[in-house]
Amino acid sequence: MKKEKIGGFLLVSLGILAITIMFFLNPILQNEEYHSFSDTRDIFSIPNFWNVISNLLFVIVGIRGLYMFSKGRRAELQYLILCIGIILTGLGSAYYHFSPNTQSLIWDRLPMTIVFMTLFSTVISEFISKKLGNFILAPLLLIGLGSIVYWVYGETHDLRPYVLVQFYPLITILLILVFYKSNTSTKKTYWLLLISYLIAKIVEYYDDFIYYVLTIISGHSLKHIFAGLGLWVLLKSYEERISIMK
Repeated sequence: MKKEKIGGFLLVSLGILAITIMFFLNPILQNEEYHSFSDTRDIFSIPNFWNVISNLLFVIVGIRGLYMFSKGRRAELQYLILCIGIILTGLGSAYYHFSPNTQSLIWDRLPMTIVFMTLFSTVISEFISKKLGNFILAPLLLIGLGSIVYWVYGETHDLRPYVLVQFYPLITILLILVFYKSNTSTKKTYWLLLISYLIAKIVEYYDDFIYYVLTIISGHSLKHIFAGLGLWVLLKSYEERISIMK
């Protein structure tokens, strides 16, 4: 219990610190160089082919999850929304990479907020309080949507809220895994998900270098693959758990 109290204190402190830092930071603007990727090959008349096609993994993972839950197995609303968010992330990211620009980027980032916030809610349900996790799902989704609306329509087109929406849940999930216990066997799966996301961000950062070395695929395309595989492992663990509970 003492360990969970420490975890609770750290979670609250992290939230206060993150919000405070966000207010004191200068507005974060969208860098137009973000749309410049190393692999821009046109294959089968599809521009930026691998950056577009690699998003199919998200669509496959999400559809697989929905199919799994449609087989009459008991499923939480959070799992269903997560699957829908994963599908929309694949479609939105493919749309963005077909013609990378700030306007199309909106449809890449919007569904990602659904995934981040639903995953955050799910972890809270499984490790801290089911009632709390279910209660905050809708507010979290609205916060995610609000971060995109603020970026697109705000006077300064500021990305600070979106950055908070993307990274705060991930850091919080890490703390929850360290300080809280779950009655399920999913802790290992969540660690694998975090590791896969970390690898995805690393290969994204080294997009140019990886493409230079491998020549057949870029770091950004590998980012989609690693992130998709992490989500695949997560949904498989949900499937196994729900099958047992059936």
